[in-house]
Amino acid sequence: MLVLRRRLNDPVFLLALVAALGAFVVQSGELGSSDTTHRLQVAHSFWTSEPPVFPQEYPEFGLHGRGGRLQSWYGMGQSLLMLPADIIGTYIERLPMFARYKGNDPAVRSIVVSYVTNILVNVLTVLIALRFLRQLGFSIKQSVAGVLALLFCTTHLHYTQNMMENNYIMLLTLVGFSFQFEWLSTGSRRALLIGSAALGLNLLTRLTTGLDLLASGVFLLLALLFEQRGAAVWPRIRTYIRVAVPVYALFGIIDRLYQFYRFGSFTNTYVTIFAQEYHRLDPALPPNYPWETPFRVGSLGPLITPEKSIFPFDPLLVLTILVTVLA
Repeated sequence: MLVLRRRLNDPVFLLALVAALGAFVVQSGELGSSDTTHRLQVAHSFWTSEPPVFPQEYPEFGLHGRGGRLQSWYGMGQSLLMLPADIIGTYIERLPMFARYKGNDPAVRSIVVSYVTNILVNVLTVLIALRFLRQLGFSIKQSVAGVLALLFCTTHLHYTQNMMENNYIMLLTLVGFSFQFEWLSTGSRRALLIGSAALGLNLLTRLTTGLDLLASGVFLLLALLFEQRGAAVWPRIRTYIRVAVPVYALFGIIDRLYQFYRFGSFTNTYVTIFAQEYHRLDPALPPNYPWETPFRVGSLGPLITPEKSIFPFDPLLVLTILVTVLA
């Protein structure tokens, strides 16, 4: 009883409990996105004889790779995340008690993957976000309020119910920032290694997360310049390069090996293959397909267009900008 009372007075435990229950409540049992469904099939193909893409899905989805085999065009990151739950869910689905349920939607395997993965990501995100806010000097009350706002007042809640890769990317980014900042504060190379591995693992999910990697480097550099002067900065920069860059390079190589395994090239991305394949299917497509949208439209759209602007979907961004400017 005393242990339970202590737990109920522990804000970390209560936050983790709220995150777990919140993720549990909003689940429908479905993965919530065709993208995630395709990534789950890739995870299934890692350990079974099933293909990563079924023939009937083409040409709506899939590209022909090495040996003419249909391949998914996504990175492997989210598939690796779902792999343990996929294995567990597959064996649960085969239990005699679910024999009469087989063939229904959502499938038992999807239900297990949805619940296990979303609850795990939600709880880990809460723990690392709280850790990072405390590292930045916020009080425990301020940190708890910030984490609750993240869970329930941003699109994090939407992606907890509709499992795309966004929350997983955010989790790894927060791990990277938190542990690399710990290295900056304590000099722990182990912390730098963990943070770099998290940011590197992000590259396997989406190559554009290289921007998060750069953002972390800029954040550390600015923190160094604010806290230290002159010659003390350069030894830290050299340590960062010696430890972090090889880790990033390792994950970059893994991504390129996966690309070679699927499509026989180390240097291209799926967009190049996508353009070639769909031009063969429809020669009437514009020569610059799929790059018809002008750069200014694609770059400014998420900021100023009513149907795509991030500000109506994440109104706390406006508050964050105001606080940043005024405080």
